[in-house]
Amino acid sequence: MERGGVREGRTPYTRCLKEVKVGIHKAVIPAAGLGTRLLPATKSQPKEMLPVGRKPAIQYVVEELEAAGITQILIITGQKKRAIEDHFDRDPALIRRLQETGNHKLIGELEYEEVGVQLFYTRQSKQLGTAHAISLAENFSDGEPFVVCLGDSIIKSEYPGAFLKRLMDTHEKRNASATIAFQEVKSEDVVKYGIASPDPEHIEGLQFKLKGLVEKPAIDEAPSKLAISARYVFSPEIFNAIRKTTPTTNGEYQITDSIRLLMEQSEVWGLKLGEGEKRYDVGGFESYFKTFVTFALADEEAGESFKKYVTDLLS
Repeated sequence: MERGGVREGRTPYTRCLKEVKVGIHKAVIPAAGLGTRLLPATKSQPKEMLPVGRKPAIQYVVEELEAAGITQILIITGQKKRAIEDHFDRDPALIRRLQETGNHKLIGELEYEEVGVQLFYTRQSKQLGTAHAISLAENFSDGEPFVVCLGDSIIKSEYPGAFLKRLMDTHEKRNASATIAFQEVKSEDVVKYGIASPDPEHIEGLQFKLKGLVEKPAIDEAPSKLAISARYVFSPEIFNAIRKTTPTTNGEYQITDSIRLLMEQSEVWGLKLGEGEKRYDVGGFESYFKTFVTFALADEEAGESFKKYVTDLLS
């Protein structure tokens, strides 16, 4: 499998001084997919940059990671994904123009440019699947555990980063090789996801040990209704598992296959989203429309008038 190098983001990345750190500080956002299910909207822009309310989807993900205590993020991009880098880069000319016109409110909307994390970028030049994309982060992870957040999914919690922080804490508490987020879905929807097979002897509240994963099972064959929900924590062993992973018939390396290999020799745990927590997906038009409307209705400034508009429209 090909490997990619880490390209410098807005701030320099250096390994000349290694500090002893406690906790998980690094994250990877795979964002190289073509977004074909959202064509033609994604023909010239990344699906991760589609607006959800006032922000592009990937901005919610970066803010979630920062809130959970992550300090370094590697974004795996691809062709036609330059808009992601441009979005998080500072635009002095735009800020200067807003200052000259006295538009201080809009300047406030650009505060995300000062996000308190280091951003790095590398490209997945061939579409070889999520496991391959994650493998490009091996040098970046530098032997440390790290978070993976899919760039087209938003996790809504009581406060930003709350669920992700619990996922990280679970990973460390269980000394797991991988810890995965799950959300309970309807029985008819299990055919769309990777579904957990929990170990009945190791279930503690929302945490459970995994004994298996089934990719898109038939409804009557699903071991549960717990679907993988776009958030993972991996220990460095994942890279050896990826190297041993066999590609699918379309030549892609799937992360669920790599996780199954991990289960053969070490513990993999799951954490279920709690009450009031939900995954929002922008991977297809139906889920994207639902996500956009949900966040638009919650908008502090325009939400009430939009709700009235929708109510009138439906009546």
